[in-house]
Amino acid sequence: MSKSNLDHTMMFKALETEQPDVRAILEQVYKALDEKGYNPIDQLVGYLMTGDPAYITSFHDARAQIKKVDRDEVLEALLRNYLQK
Repeated sequence: MSKSNLDHTMMFKALETEQPDVRAILEQVYKALDEKGYNPIDQLVGYLMTGDPAYITSFHDARAQIKKVDRDEVLEALLRNYLQK
């Protein structure tokens, strides 16, 4: 009897391609949300959890900017930065 794939840990390897500057995009989106009076952290978490760009204001082109980066890339950058400190 063979074991199912659920019994094994899957490996994930991020592609090493040229990526948009995630930090710059997050800073721009954060600033736009803050200027519009939103709680930037809450809005970004909502977006990252759901993928719904409606959590991000279109003010200063923030919604278009955040859509340039995959949510997985944003999460990877956040984890990498958090764990390296």
